[in-house]
Amino acid sequence: MPSVPLLDLTRGGESIRAELMSACERVIDSGYYILGPDVQALEEECAEFLGNKFAIGVSSGSDALLLALMALCIGPGDEVLCPSFTFFATAGAVWRLGAKPVFCDVDPLTLNLDPEEIVRKTTDKTRAVIPVHLYGRSADMDPILSLCKERGLRVIEDAAQSYGATYKGRQSGSMGDFGAFSFFPTKNLGGLGDGGLVSSDDPEIFEMAKIMRVHGGAPKYHHKVVGGNFRIDTLQAACLRVKAKYLTDAIDCRRRNADLYRQGFEATGLVQPYAALEAGAIALPPHDDPGQSWNQYCIRVGGGRQARDAMRQHFVEQGVGSEVYYPIPLHLQECFQHLGGKPGDLPISEQASEDVMALPIFPELTEGEIAQVVETVSAFCTAKA
Repeated sequence: MPSVPLLDLTRGGESIRAELMSACERVIDSGYYILGPDVQALEEECAEFLGNKFAIGVSSGSDALLLALMALCIGPGDEVLCPSFTFFATAGAVWRLGAKPVFCDVDPLTLNLDPEEIVRKTTDKTRAVIPVHLYGRSADMDPILSLCKERGLRVIEDAAQSYGATYKGRQSGSMGDFGAFSFFPTKNLGGLGDGGLVSSDDPEIFEMAKIMRVHGGAPKYHHKVVGGNFRIDTLQAACLRVKAKYLTDAIDCRRRNADLYRQGFEATGLVQPYAALEAGAIALPPHDDPGQSWNQYCIRVGGGRQARDAMRQHFVEQGVGSEVYYPIPLHLQECFQHLGGKPGDLPISEQASEDVMALPIFPELTEGEIAQVVETVSAFCTAKA
């Protein structure tokens, strides 16, 4: 393992190991391995935390998006707007249902969906919009919700990276027709494997999602619709209930780490505004949102892809972890080329894929490790100046 890993799940797990083992033993002793009391309790606790009326545990964040789209009857002939700069599952779920993902550009600073793209890209075939709360920062939901209401569009919040983040006092994932969450182990609230959640305040579409979670059977073995097997494992639900008790503290630690990065980088003199970013300098992510949960901390590296990739190689040599989220915007992915996307279509997304770089930000990161990361960046930039 690098001297400063991008993520070390063992640090967080060790302090609550006894509680996790106890939760697993409770499930084993109960014999409820599918759904059961722990799943129901997790759903109720998540709904209360989010401020939603309803929540159901599902098999993954990807399936949460798929299930939400299915419950809204999105299918062939429909268009769904989504950002191009995001994880593949956002658009993959749309495509799996035979609908067309329409790729939108993002804000140059937050890298979240630009609300004006809704105005530019909506057609008479558009049925829904999927804003992504990227890196743990909520998209600008007020204009998005207003524009979608004007146009009669459904809103599915891709909150895979933002459980626990807030937007003007509201929990991310609680504002649209559906919120779709991931409990993948790397997330702020991560399980011991795959898992996810769908939340809503609309009883009609939520009931459809709940039925579709178990193959569309309601009652059992009676099917008016076709669903899938989207159930969360009971063992995952039990462990997530343990980890959820420590979520607020974990997010506070991430916010502390982000602030330490800001202070450390500003002291180096290498920070420039992104609009004027030059080779040999970096731009920091915006620190203006107190509700951000910092699932990732991504800097922008002046000089583009070549400089970013060279910095990553320097990190490898120094034993420091890093990652690129994401190296290819979705409109340029090979599997979507028949949709006609080409370089230059979405310049902000394309530039982000050239210069963004994620640094370690996990809660148990020490001040010494953060200082080492800052020094690693500083040494590279100074040598290239």
